[in-house]
Amino acid sequence: MKTVKFFSIALTSLLVHSFAANAQTVIPLWAKGAPGFESRRNEPEQAKDYWVKNIHNPSLTVYPAPADKATGAAIVVCPGGGHRLLVYNAEGVIPAKFLNSLGITVFVLKYRLGRDTLSPYKIDVHAKADGYRAMRLVHSRAAEFGIDTNRIGLMGFSAGGEVVDMIAFKDTKGNPSAADPIDRASAKPNFIIQVYPGPGYMPEVIPADAPPAFLVAANDDVCCSPPLIQLLQKYRDAKVPVEMHLYARGDHAFNMGTNRKLVSINNWPQRLADWLQDSHILKPELRKVLH
Repeated sequence: MKTVKFFSIALTSLLVHSFAANAQTVIPLWAKGAPGFESRRNEPEQAKDYWVKNIHNPSLTVYPAPADKATGAAIVVCPGGGHRLLVYNAEGVIPAKFLNSLGITVFVLKYRLGRDTLSPYKIDVHAKADGYRAMRLVHSRAAEFGIDTNRIGLMGFSAGGEVVDMIAFKDTKGNPSAADPIDRASAKPNFIIQVYPGPGYMPEVIPADAPPAFLVAANDDVCCSPPLIQLLQKYRDAKVPVEMHLYARGDHAFNMGTNRKLVSINNWPQRLADWLQDSHILKPELRKVLH
């Protein structure tokens, strides 16, 4: 019980101090702005409390792992928000700080929102393009951030999970003849983490070379537990490694667990930490082929 309380307190501390923490670097996905929307790249984002919206210059915010803990692993985190906004703090900054504590460098993605007010974007075009570009950018700059390109993951919350689904199982090879060197890089994640992902854009079939997956949701989440169960079965059919945690209660948007009075939900991030360790993602000297 003392361990449970300590873990919950540690995560709460991360929540309290997250806004005070300064990210090292913000990297626009495209230096001159998103293709076709370059003229909008300087429009200010709107932010209030926990959310961010009006995103016209999609970007990655870098949270490097502490030098004394860095493992060489990295994760691109896609916050949720129904494609209307991004729950940037609870589903971006807080996960980044937790993963940093495990020695993982994190890139929090601000992707374009197809359901924002007067949005000119389409989810299956522009959010998808941003997801692909984010993964290619991290691969292309891996050496700069001390990242092992065999241990780059992709994590999605709610609508961010739909971004994961749109790119993790498709053609992720780079274009070797592309003029932009970033577009020559791979976009394939080595593993994925799906936290109550939205029901849209799930593939019909999981390919045999799909990335291993960690899945988590609450059974009373009417929106997003059924698709997760379907995803589990598709993974089992493909015989690709998968671990799933389906909690009895917790509903939707339990974030990193601190906004629920449920011991199981409070401690779900520790299950993720266990999986990352068991999958040889955290310790490169022990890392094996994940398939």
